[in-house]
Amino acid sequence: MRKTNDALPGRIRDVRKATKFSKSFTIDRSILDYLQRTRSSRSRSERVNELLWRAILEEQYEALEREAAEFLAAAGKTKRAKRQAFAAASHRSITRAGD
Repeated sequence: MRKTNDALPGRIRDVRKATKFSKSFTIDRSILDYLQRTRSSRSRSERVNELLWRAILEEQYEALEREAAEFLAAAGKTKRAKRQAFAAASHRSITRAGD
């Protein structure tokens, strides 16, 4: 899905017209109050969709961060093992040269 900046800085809106589906969800009263306070001229549905997209993106970024941390941890172990093997081989080579 293509995203672009809206007229207001920091807002992201969907460039293409998405197919809309009507679904029914139960929402806490405090969330409804927040939506009412923060929706500006948009409908509550538009505001809910915006907040859900932000939450989805945040969740995806968190998953990417976890994957990156796991990758870097594994890469660090591999480098450490290679350094240890090199150090051990060097030590063996040096001790043989001195014999």
